Amino acid sequence: MKKWFYAVIGCCLVTGLYAQSGGVSGIVRDKSNGEILPGATVVAAGQKVVTGRDGRFVIAGTEGLTGPVIVTMVGYKADTINRYDAGKTLVVLLETAAGVLTDVVITGTMKAVSKSSSPVPVEVYTPQFFRRNPTPSLFDALQQVNGVRPQLNCNVCNTGDIHINGLEGPYTMVLIDGMPIVSSLSTVYGLSGIPNSLVERIEVVKGPASSLYGSEAIGGLINVITKNPAKAPLVSVDVSSTTWNEYNVDAAVKYKPSRKVTALLGVNYFNFTKRFDKNDDNFTDVTLQNRISLFNKYSFQRKEKRAANVAVRYVYEDRWGGDMRWNKSFRGGDSIYAESIYTSRLELIGNYQLPVKEPLLFSYSFNTHTQRSVYGTTHYNALQQVAFGQLTWDRSLNRHDLLAGAVFRYTYYDDNTPATHDAVNHKNDPERTPLPGFFLQDEIALNNRQKLLLGARWDYHPVHGHIFTPRAAWKFSPTANDIIRLNAGTGFRVVNLFTEDHAALTGARTVVIEGELKPERSYNVNLNYVKKIYAANFWLNIDASVWYTHFTNRILPDYLSNPNEIRYSNLKGYSVSQGASVNAEFGFTSSLRGHIGVTRQDVTIVEKVAGKKERTQQLLTEKWSGNWSLSYTFRSGGWVIDYTGNIYGPMLLPLLSDLDPRRAKSPVWSIQNIQLTKKLKGGVEIYGGIKNLLNWTPARNTPFLIARSNDPFDKQVTYDNNGQVIATPENPYALTFDPNYVYAPNQGMRGFLGVRWTLQ
Repeated sequence: MKKWFYAVIGCCLVTGLYAQSGGVSGIVRDKSNGEILPGATVVAAGQKVVTGRDGRFVIAGTEGLTGPVIVTMVGYKADTINRYDAGKTLVVLLETAAGVLTDVVITGTMKAVSKSSSPVPVEVYTPQFFRRNPTPSLFDALQQVNGVRPQLNCNVCNTGDIHINGLEGPYTMVLIDGMPIVSSLSTVYGLSGIPNSLVERIEVVKGPASSLYGSEAIGGLINVITKNPAKAPLVSVDVSSTTWNEYNVDAAVKYKPSRKVTALLGVNYFNFTKRFDKNDDNFTDVTLQNRISLFNKYSFQRKEKRAANVAVRYVYEDRWGGDMRWNKSFRGGDSIYAESIYTSRLELIGNYQLPVKEPLLFSYSFNTHTQRSVYGTTHYNALQQVAFGQLTWDRSLNRHDLLAGAVFRYTYYDDNTPATHDAVNHKNDPERTPLPGFFLQDEIALNNRQKLLLGARWDYHPVHGHIFTPRAAWKFSPTANDIIRLNAGTGFRVVNLFTEDHAALTGARTVVIEGELKPERSYNVNLNYVKKIYAANFWLNIDASVWYTHFTNRILPDYLSNPNEIRYSNLKGYSVSQGASVNAEFGFTSSLRGHIGVTRQDVTIVEKVAGKKERTQQLLTEKWSGNWSLSYTFRSGGWVIDYTGNIYGPMLLPLLSDLDPRRAKSPVWSIQNIQLTKKLKGGVEIYGGIKNLLNWTPARNTPFLIARSNDPFDKQVTYDNNGQVIATPENPYALTFDPNYVYAPNQGMRGFLGVRWTLQ
């Protein structure tokens, strides 16, 4: 394997010396991102000290010192400060040592490269980022990422998906360690079962990535990188609870089954069983959940440092929401309504570098997902199994960095809906879909400042035939602190409505599929600019992007043509997703850090009606959004305060009739949180705070959220000869039961308290 050497680009802050209480004091940070560095060694005037958990140090008895101050730390280049200004705090920025990759991304090009070197823009988020607003699941944590929104799809069972740049969840591919492990069926329920204690970082790519990852990566992808067992802490535990009686336990333990094997065992348990009905509709405000997730990852020590890892994850969840009087004896009946889902899921993930001279890596995964669901009287039982194998070869030849791969994905899907029923022979007919593919990528170093990436992928679908997805990327660095990236490419997606769209299963609407659904295609261009600014007392990183995506054959649910139906068909026209986003991350030597993100987007549907183009805004998609975080670390006492928040612009909402009194457009809404953390000795942290400081819920200023929660089986609904609902004194708005009017969490203000313990 080629040995990579990276130097993290950045400019030093102006450093100084501050004499306080008869000594030299200062702070040590990472030069690339401003992170504090505890455990660095500082030597001056014959004395040696180690920086504390806040990265600060004090050397007493050094009045009038003008000699050198030497700072060292494992993994960083030593820094010697020979001249400084007396009376000022000494700020030391250490640069990463050669061969040490601390700011590494793999998602954009499927190869480990430094973030600044990648021609594809990749956003990286560490557990420290998400700890500013701790959550019990990855699904909830992603609300802190600009342009990414966890979207609830049902007021009753609280199923959800993740939107990127305004596109619905099925357009987002979720990977674990680079494997497409979260299949379409589990996208709805499986995102909540990833133990946070095992997450090393999360990488986000916005825009089509089908040329490397295939179907489902048409809108973007999220890659959850788990910790390397060899480098993980010996023990890490995080236990928390809220005033809503939510309890979460997240723990990980490192152990060695044998001399050449290191393993990491993780456990996550979440329990929420108290019923709340604060909007007085006799339905639970938040679905009740009882979930456990087990994760065990093994890393094998091999000759010549060849890779070999394998991981197993098991998730079981029992969730339900509905009538406050419901219990399991009513499951499937037509007297008291609820939606009850049992989920059982097993995953296998691994990679193995072949023992040959050529750099060949075989990666594989398998998952089996069983779901037993009841939506009122509608039973939905499904089994999905996905086997995936990928062999990649990479080689550097002069200025060319080549990557080639062969991929095979096999999907088995069976359920109790017409989707897997042979109407001609009147028998069950599960879907079996083999999907082979090949991809090739060439990253060309044009010169020291420019890179050009060319790539393409070919897949063969047994129904839709040959699918070709090319892409190109160009990176230009005019200076060490400026990066310009231009990306263009295509994407595709093969749709399974019943595994991806919760609305197709709930409520009283009839599902109508018009014709044979063709694969969706997209064409995308993205321009990204990164600017790094360093000054005497602060640093600032700006990451700005503009994008344009054109969709053909897009499949959208039509809620408006007939209030009793959800109609699915390929769009007779096209759809456009376009917008711009800006992320600004900053820090001051005063221990104040933060980020601000803003996204402006427009997702438009264009159809020809009577020879004219009609433009409409996509339902449940906000025009703009923003998020922020502010963190202040106090100079003494080990205290940290975090303030985080999100704000969303209006979005169109699905109404059931012209008489429906609910808002056709959502208001501007914001969720804000505050947290106080106390760092103690021995790796212990105690944290607590308040979530949803404004106590905002979508029920505010809305007559009701769930249509006809008093008659969920539509026993008192009157229809005309055409099947249309008739307004009656008992049903003055001509509605049927429908829980899909949802755009935001229905959980108000609550306090939380937790404790973390890490043993290195």
